[in-house]
Amino acid sequence: MDNHHTPRRLLGGDGKPVRILVVDDEPDLTEVLSGVLTAEGWQVRTAGDGASALAEARAFRPHAVVLDWMLPDTDGLRLLRALRAELENVCVLFLTARDSVEDRIAGITAGGDDYVTKPFSLEEVLARLRGLLRRAGVAREPAGDLLVVGDLVMDEEAREVTRGGDLVDLSRTEFELLRFLMRNPRRVLSKSRILDRVWSYDFGGQAHVVELYISYLRKKIDAGRPPMIHTVRGVGYVLKPGPR
Repeated sequence: MDNHHTPRRLLGGDGKPVRILVVDDEPDLTEVLSGVLTAEGWQVRTAGDGASALAEARAFRPHAVVLDWMLPDTDGLRLLRALRAELENVCVLFLTARDSVEDRIAGITAGGDDYVTKPFSLEEVLARLRGLLRRAGVAREPAGDLLVVGDLVMDEEAREVTRGGDLVDLSRTEFELLRFLMRNPRRVLSKSRILDRVWSYDFGGQAHVVELYISYLRKKIDAGRPPMIHTVRGVGYVLKPGPR
């Protein structure tokens, strides 16, 4: 028997599921984000403008808010102040356009906790939220946060990966790809699903990008060892422990 396990669920301080409010006026984006966060075992509500976001925040009492900088009826800063007045300890993750560097600085200065730039990968948003919630002390993991598949170990917080005790140096994209594979051990993942999760949600990229990065990962993870990353022809890829 190998020692893989799925990641432990983050829980709110009261031991109940984490509550996230997603505020964005792009329905496609809120739907995709909701799906990913719900799959994480979290409770999610969405809002498309500032007024409904405030109403949801009052009723739902979220641990964290994913907040688009530009909303139809207000801007992120104004809404951030209103949210903070209602919920003192709420974590706020800003979604900003790539070119609005001044906005991001203003957002962090005004009390936003972190930001991601559009287009972003879903894995990145998930990772940022997990980090924010843990650091703020409003959510916790029942114990440890190592992902382990066979002799492959990922420390998500420290962003370190080892195989057989040897440190593996990965780029940011390689790390996010491996994280997704390790969160789904023995599950065959299609190229399109990997693209959706690891690359930006509106990337519209080609499958060959996935093939390229899988080959990079194989060189670093599998070189000279029993292979763990396997191709399922015509379907996608699966990560499973090598033979003992």
